[in-house]
Amino acid sequence: MFKTPVRRARASGRPVLYAVTGLVMVALSVAAVVAGNFVWNGAPYPSADPDAVAQRLKDRSDGVYDGFALPEKYAADSGRVDTGACYYRGLRSIAHIDEARSDVRSFRLDWSVPDVPEATARDAQRRVRHRLVQQGWKLTHEGDRAGTTFRQLGFRFENPEGGDQVGVQWNDSTTTLFISVYAPCGQVPDGFVEYGWSGADWQPKEQAAGL
Repeated sequence: MFKTPVRRARASGRPVLYAVTGLVMVALSVAAVVAGNFVWNGAPYPSADPDAVAQRLKDRSDGVYDGFALPEKYAADSGRVDTGACYYRGLRSIAHIDEARSDVRSFRLDWSVPDVPEATARDAQRRVRHRLVQQGWKLTHEGDRAGTTFRQLGFRFENPEGGDQVGVQWNDSTTTLFISVYAPCGQVPDGFVEYGWSGADWQPKEQAAGL
């Protein structure tokens, strides 16, 4: 006489089991779609405000120039922020081999200080290296090289917070300090046009607030 209640209990539990199974299947389906989308598109690029990025690179350039502490006769040439190509990520990149994305750009500000003797260049680089290390930047490339007919000095540091880079080079054939300040790829707003970009120009300042 106890068989009927047991059967009813089992029967009444089936809708709950079906509901739970359905929810699990839906969750797995959503997770599969999300995972598939991530694998196809790769990690998304962060958003980038071109004017804000350009200003950051110009501020960093001011800091480097200030950190050189060069005598006044060694004046820096002006520079301009240019953008670089960035590419598709994930499996989607296979369908767009060597095709740059129009909505994602990197940013770079190059400038130089001409006619700097080797001893002066060494001292200037040493001061900037020391400042970058103090501020937590990491050395990613050591560029000092010497041969029978040439000498080169240089380095590249990266900011662990955000990936900005500062590179400095000097060689005895040009006696020029070459400086490159770089910001990694970011997704720019629709309608951004680099041509005629008023925020791209940089002029060295006599005093800078720091890197």
